Amino acid sequence: MQFQDYFTKVLQAYGVDTVFGIVGIPIVELADTMIKHGIKFIACRNEQSASYAASAYGYLTGKPGVLLVVGGPGLIHALAGIYNSMSNKWPLLVLAGSSEAQHRGGFQELDQVSLLKPYVKFSGQLNTLNVDALTYDALRLTQSTTAGTAYLDIPGNLISSAVKKDSLPPVKKLYVPKSSPDPSAIQEVSNLIREHPENVLVVVGKGAVHASHEIRQFINQFRLPFLPTPMAKGIVPDSHPLNVSSARSRALQEAKLVIVLGARLNWILHFASAPKWNPNALFIQVDSDASALGHNNFKSQHLSLLGDIGLTVCLLTASLLDYRCKGLSSTLQSNIARNVARLRSQESDQVSPKLNYNAVYARLRPLIDDKSTIIVAEGANTMDKARISFPTDYPLQRLDAGTNATMGVGMGYALASKASNPDKTVLVIQGDSAFGFSAMDLETAARNALALIVVVMNNGGIYHGQNPDSELLSHPPSTALTEECRYDLVAEGLGAHGYLVQTLQELQESFIKAQEYSKKGQSTLLNVVLEPGEQKKISFGWQVRL
Repeated sequence: MQFQDYFTKVLQAYGVDTVFGIVGIPIVELADTMIKHGIKFIACRNEQSASYAASAYGYLTGKPGVLLVVGGPGLIHALAGIYNSMSNKWPLLVLAGSSEAQHRGGFQELDQVSLLKPYVKFSGQLNTLNVDALTYDALRLTQSTTAGTAYLDIPGNLISSAVKKDSLPPVKKLYVPKSSPDPSAIQEVSNLIREHPENVLVVVGKGAVHASHEIRQFINQFRLPFLPTPMAKGIVPDSHPLNVSSARSRALQEAKLVIVLGARLNWILHFASAPKWNPNALFIQVDSDASALGHNNFKSQHLSLLGDIGLTVCLLTASLLDYRCKGLSSTLQSNIARNVARLRSQESDQVSPKLNYNAVYARLRPLIDDKSTIIVAEGANTMDKARISFPTDYPLQRLDAGTNATMGVGMGYALASKASNPDKTVLVIQGDSAFGFSAMDLETAARNALALIVVVMNNGGIYHGQNPDSELLSHPPSTALTEECRYDLVAEGLGAHGYLVQTLQELQESFIKAQEYSKKGQSTLLNVVLEPGEQKKISFGWQVRL
């Protein structure tokens, strides 16, 4: 049996059904063989987008996403997704062709195994004798303990080689073991929680996405206020009355005991430090990754619980049966009501003749069916305001820049969302700068009938456009882009439908048309022209006061 046939069957035996990538010498034959055997190969327009798509596919499905690229520069371009998967702890298997003429200046020669080994969970080169063992180890390690990236190197002369086997050895579904914390640690944490009938806050991170049922029960049973991080929205419904997202700053100040489920105490959570947090707060971290426990948490490191989040929450629930939290303080309740009212007021306050974020999002929100829609948000103001404007009651339905605050992920994430959830509507909301990173992959969506609705929030710049009254018009700032650029015409040239949107009526009409096209497997781009925005100091939207 030829190696390419054998290797493809091994991948299929482990459940691989979709591969993202770009072909070239020497991997064209391997990609074609995958297609012949029934694997869906989604060929993107650059390795960066393909790597982001494979990375997100692993997150959305809970099994390794698979990326196939050429060696040398192809692999270098794919480093973005490799880094993305490692830092977000998502399972990813990277396959790359390589030159068999090592140390001779071969075609696209690069010692890729050595290059990646310090940064990924596994890095090895395949041959006809080790293909079963290395593929097993690579796939196993993408999911074991802490998910991440594994790399398999495929020399060019191996692809057309013969494997001295007529059939595959028995292959079992990969088993992902789970562990739970020391019972004495559970008891210590439970006792501490009992001592706090109020001022308790549960922070829910995207690392807890597969423990939604257990966490919902935990929140409901003990009446615990909670705060989801951006991509953890929907693990507990955003509509839940104990959600403090609309008064985040006040909630952080009030909290004296913080239970952190699958989130890291990094910049997104202000490093667990004052002045954002109550300086006397204690943090109980629950995570399956030991390296996350105690990070930025010297004072409460001894309260960490190492184990599967779902199992750990179940153990805490069982040990707290007679405990009840008092829920939201009256101050928190009034802050939430005031902030929600303020947002609704901003959405109806259309002063400029041009559209703004709040008005656009307010018009789109009632047109979207939450249960059946995945929203990918990318950009600066675009993403920050979308986090507030588009709540969800379902997990795995809000994707954005994540831990790295990465620009360029949008179209790749959207392709992965549609490939993994073909029956759902995938809405991509991007700033004009963010769209530019991966715009050509709108052609990928059209070619593969991966129907996307892309809304480009076009303010003519990064963060904000340029004020037409500015004295700097002859010397545009570094954030300036072309005003009112016709991204809708670009979309039409790439095989999608395109609409120029300048009024709320045009927005509603074109979005409804886009939804109909989506049902037919066709993609649509809405080029929404916005006012340039305030010329103010640039900051992280997630970290501003709310």
